[in-house]
Amino acid sequence: MNNPMDCPILKTAFFSVCAICFSFSVFAQEMEPRSYSVVPVGLHAAQLSYTFSGGDVVSGLNSPVQNLNINASIISLGYVQTFSLFKKLGRIAVGVPYAFLNGTARVVGVDTAASRNGFGDGRIKLGINLIGSPVLEPKDFQKFQEHTVLGVSVVLSVPIGQYFSDKLINIGSNRWGIKPEIGVSHREGRLFYEGYAGVWFYTENNQYFNKSTLSQNALFSFQAHVDYTFKHGKYVALNGGFASGGETILNGMDRFDDQDNWRIGATFSTPVFNRHQSVKFMINTGVATRAGQNYTAVTVAYQYNWF
Repeated sequence: MNNPMDCPILKTAFFSVCAICFSFSVFAQEMEPRSYSVVPVGLHAAQLSYTFSGGDVVSGLNSPVQNLNINASIISLGYVQTFSLFKKLGRIAVGVPYAFLNGTARVVGVDTAASRNGFGDGRIKLGINLIGSPVLEPKDFQKFQEHTVLGVSVVLSVPIGQYFSDKLINIGSNRWGIKPEIGVSHREGRLFYEGYAGVWFYTENNQYFNKSTLSQNALFSFQAHVDYTFKHGKYVALNGGFASGGETILNGMDRFDDQDNWRIGATFSTPVFNRHQSVKFMINTGVATRAGQNYTAVTVAYQYNWF
């Protein structure tokens, strides 16, 4: 009997799962193509990724911290699984990053530098495709033709990262975050057009620097992708992202640092060695930043898949 994984169509879906949810970086603005792609149920994937990012943090004029520049090396471990949820295609992804940070800044007029090594906040993502994505076993998936897919997801940021209340630069955020999101994907031949819209909501950090309380308003995010799929599971994508809002409040005082930021990037994914393994390359950078991180990030990820 032929192995169902020998089918080129199934290979494409098998390797595209690496984009479901593995951007567990310390930055809030993420771009994840193929997050709502149709894949078979019972699929498992483990991923190891390395990200290098460098850039500055644009502060408000009344902030005591100015000229903040941060370089980060981030190693992330993640796992994703697909399953049937209310007779729909569901997926869950979890991941934890370990970061090496070093930064320089001017604090109250004094130049300073710092470095941090430790775990970042964890991520859990639960998603379900509501329209255009039936529950399919690997053998049935070969005959399926994807068209338009509508899905929703919820991302939970878990505050397990390293945090020091007497430090301004930290890896963890010492607060919970939750982002509901809706996504649409439409296929035309080998092209996929995708758009996702979501909103981050955050709890207060009541152990901020100098015994302060820091809160943040809702942060709206939108991302769009155009993907071209080659044979045997390869694909390339152009990515764009936008974030707006997210003004912070320190001890009840508005900091007037709401964001209005744009990012662009590209992704390339290809299988390697055999049908169970793939490698993904990603790059994204800021093109306009009002407040927040204005950085360039490069990621290399290795993934192993199995049923």
